[in-house]
Amino acid sequence: MDAARILAGFAKLRALVIGDVCLDRWCRYDPAQRDPSRETGIPRVAVIEAEVSPGAAGTVASNLAALRVGQVAVLGVVGDDGHGHELARALRQRSISSDHLIASPRVATFTYTKLINSVTGVEDLPRVDYINEHSLPDVLESEVLKEIWKISNDFDVVLVSDQAETASGGVVTPRIRDTLCGLRHDVVWVDSRARAEHFRNVILKPNRQECDAASVRAFGRVDDRAFREHTNAKLLVITHGPGGALVVDGADETWVRTKAVENPVDICGAGDSFSAGAAMALAVTGSAVEAARFGNLVASITIMKKGTGTASPEEVLAIA
Repeated sequence: MDAARILAGFAKLRALVIGDVCLDRWCRYDPAQRDPSRETGIPRVAVIEAEVSPGAAGTVASNLAALRVGQVAVLGVVGDDGHGHELARALRQRSISSDHLIASPRVATFTYTKLINSVTGVEDLPRVDYINEHSLPDVLESEVLKEIWKISNDFDVVLVSDQAETASGGVVTPRIRDTLCGLRHDVVWVDSRARAEHFRNVILKPNRQECDAASVRAFGRVDDRAFREHTNAKLLVITHGPGGALVVDGADETWVRTKAVENPVDICGAGDSFSAGAAMALAVTGSAVEAARFGNLVASITIMKKGTGTASPEEVLAIA
């Protein structure tokens, strides 16, 4: 199926992204205004401009919206704080429903703050992250579970973004993970940075390093087919950056190569854009290879943009 027909199918579908909905803050600072604090003598970082965008699960949702999927919503937990309000506004600006974001003062909004030198345009200072040190409170976990059961059947495709790398994890707790693994949707697409081996009966999309690490944690060696069997994954799609993606479907392994991109601008969020394009293409075509090919296409566009870029249908058609 060609790209135009795949894209036309997106408009008829509804997608729900569940998991770690984060806020990306891009702060440009002026190194010439590095005046020391009067109280401590420590030089300040003088931010002169900031812009925000949804991150992690929010990046997936932004890509879905940019591809003009018929309806896009996110479900997760954020803090009842300034960053949470910024995130909700950024989602609404992209026509992404934030109605199912659960705000609570018991957690902080997971936020990445990136400091970019306004003279060089380079991110050259340590990133400032707002993370949750403790596990998701039981009462919030129960609210998420209730919301999953309440709304998941209203959507055609469910994408899960399990992005937290802290030991306690993020929104996708073991109970929530088990619930997601029990959904009856044809496409439950999971991207788990540090816990892929614990999912069952879903479509798994790790990158090469994540899959290797999960395989070793699961049974002490790297073996893609054994890992797919261990997780009983409906489909295992392993992204390899410029190498494309390896599709493991039953006993079959298929390489889906991507077009070479010289000097990519920013590979941040490439996996999220791949997931958005591939999951929806799978829902439209029913073909894992077609899905991976379309995901490669979307990612090849977003890596040529600064930050966590998105791809429009027009941009996809221009290179398809």
